[in-house]
Order: sequence, then structure tokens, then C-alpha cells
Amino acid sequence: MAEKIEDLLTSGNSLALAYLGDAVFELAIRHEMIRRGHIKLHDLNKQTVRFVSADAQAKAVHFLAEILTEEEAEWLRRGRNVKSKHASRGSTVLEYRHATALETLMGYLYLKERQSRIDELVQHIMKEMESVES
Repeated sequence: MAEKIEDLLTSGNSLALAYLGDAVFELAIRHEMIRRGHIKLHDLNKQTVRFVSADAQAKAVHFLAEILTEEEAEWLRRGRNVKSKHASRGSTVLEYRHATALETLMGYLYLKERQSRIDELVQHIMKEMESVES
């Protein structure tokens, strides 16, 4: 098992990392929502979608630029440069590529067992996005 994970990290398979990172990011957002006291199901879903849609993830990438390490920025770049045959519904190709970049980074951090860094980045993203919305 550990060998397969190491193979994934060394191969730089950004789409596989993005696939995993999509779930990691959504779970981290959901966890933060509950931590903040959002416990009504409708409220949880409504608030979560604000952060996990492709366009929201694309915006989130811009908030991270200043706080990423060189290593994290490199994984973000790898994810952004992945060539995909489609974009998600309601988003542009550029938004989709930025969302894939964020998901790739989250997948990478998860496999490197850096949960505290994931939490830190998610909290930063949420704070920045909420300040723009206010």
C-alpha cells in the first residue's frame, strides 16, 4: 500500500491526486463548517457549496499564492497544467484548471500526512473568501 502511494507521488499523476484531493478538500471544508457551529443540514450544504464549487476553488488558489511553500506551489502548478478533456458544468476551462490545481495540492498534502497544513490552508481560504464577500 505505502509503495503505491509513493509511486503516485513520484509519478506526479496530478489527476489521481486531484481525484483524491477533491474529497479531502470537501471533507476539510465540512469539518470546518461543523467546527464553526453550522449544524443544520440545509445550512451545512449551502455553506459548503460556497467553497467547494469549481469557481470557488479557482478563487481560493489566488488567496494561497502568498502562503505556499515552494514545494506546495510546485504541486499547485503541476495540477494547473494537467490537460483535461472537459470542464465542470458552469465553469470555464481556466476555472477548472485552477480548481484541479487546488485539488492536486490537497491530494498531495493528504498523502504526505500533512493534515494540520490542510486545515491551515482551508481556514485561510475560508477567511479570505468571507472577507471578500462581506
